[in-house]
Amino acid sequence: MTNRLDILILAAGLGTRMRSNLAKVLHKLDGRPLINHVVEAALALEPDTVCVIVGHQAEDVKAAVSDEFRDERICFALQEKQLGTGDAVASTRELYDGTDSTIVVLTGDVPLIKPETIRSMIEQHRVQGTAATILSVRLNDPSGYGRVMRDRSGGFARIVEQKDASDDEKKVSEINAGFYCFSASKLYTAIGQLSSDNAQGEYYLTDVPGIFLRQGDSVGIFTASDPTEVEGVNDRRQLASLERVFREQTIERLMLESGVTFIDPSSAYISAKAALGRDTIICQDVTIEGNTVLGEGCTIRPGVRIVNSTIGSYVEIKDNSFVTDSIVGDGCTVGPMAHLRGHAEMIEGSKVGNFVELKKTRLGRGSKASHLTYLGDATIGEKTNIGAGTITCNYDGKNKHATVIGDGVKIGSDTMLVAPVTVGDGASTGAGSVVTKDVLDNELVVGVPARPKR
Repeated sequence: MTNRLDILILAAGLGTRMRSNLAKVLHKLDGRPLINHVVEAALALEPDTVCVIVGHQAEDVKAAVSDEFRDERICFALQEKQLGTGDAVASTRELYDGTDSTIVVLTGDVPLIKPETIRSMIEQHRVQGTAATILSVRLNDPSGYGRVMRDRSGGFARIVEQKDASDDEKKVSEINAGFYCFSASKLYTAIGQLSSDNAQGEYYLTDVPGIFLRQGDSVGIFTASDPTEVEGVNDRRQLASLERVFREQTIERLMLESGVTFIDPSSAYISAKAALGRDTIICQDVTIEGNTVLGEGCTIRPGVRIVNSTIGSYVEIKDNSFVTDSIVGDGCTVGPMAHLRGHAEMIEGSKVGNFVELKKTRLGRGSKASHLTYLGDATIGEKTNIGAGTITCNYDGKNKHATVIGDGVKIGSDTMLVAPVTVGDGASTGAGSVVTKDVLDNELVVGVPARPKR
């Protein structure tokens, strides 16, 4: 049997039970579209191609996948009309019919599937040499899922969709998880034999294994051990349930494997993409999103939100601060109620205090802006002190301009720095100054507008 592997992901449906104008696979789990979780699992299997079958909001689904994954193995197929899962797979005929490939079919709304589970199913499929292998799982409440019916010897007999199942068939707890392995050389021939004579009036991919049996081919069943892994999203209640599962798994991994302390794990939200260092303490109601990295020994106080940022070691971020797309160096202190954004950067040992905002600003080593300050488009040197109420006036109504403040500078309270402007090393400004011209090294300026004072 060939070692070629091609993966199809069903992502064409709207998802009417979501009660949404947004295609189901674009709803987010852990801050990422559902479809991207499945694509990530597919790519981990090192396939030759991953083909995402799109339909509703096709361009938006393509954009969501392409924006995160820059991978030449990913391609797309369009299902013109949503006539069922069999019709969706038929839309890939031109790509794979006639190839000597193992085709794996995944579902775009089952985001917790693990690559290891799919890999085990593929291995069983290849070892047994079956025409198809179905992934099943046993549920306490199988309502809504197609049932896997076995014959007297325990082998595969058929799949019965919920709407077509009899009362006795609905009592079966083993369900079809919606994942399959097929021999490509046989799949598309069987697809051509599908009928839409069913309750939905659709072409069911689940009918393909029955076609194989009737023509004398064998069909295998791979049973997954973890029901959570194959749980799909059909409505917002299930989406919220998976969000909770995802969060709990992430926090448990960080506690057991990374040595992170959570004061109240039930109140923290941590992205699975985030990396947290040993002996870091996460207080209650903390949110850490995206590809955030925290070093060792950090303390993140209640109400903090961090998004796509890099935080060094031994950093304290105090209550109700917001850090996004920024860098905080080792030993820094942020907050309380501070805001870092727009690729702000705090160098080792620097400090921003309550109600301080940094936007596209570099705060040098050991420098401080302790309270009530806005620093935008600024570069600030080492051991400089920014007084309360300081503002870099970086916008003239049309363009943004830069402010440069040197080393060892003392900016008096309530200073307005009208950019573009440079304040030299060792310089000082008096309280309430409006600085409109460059300040020389070691010079003191005061007044409105600020002028040098001996």
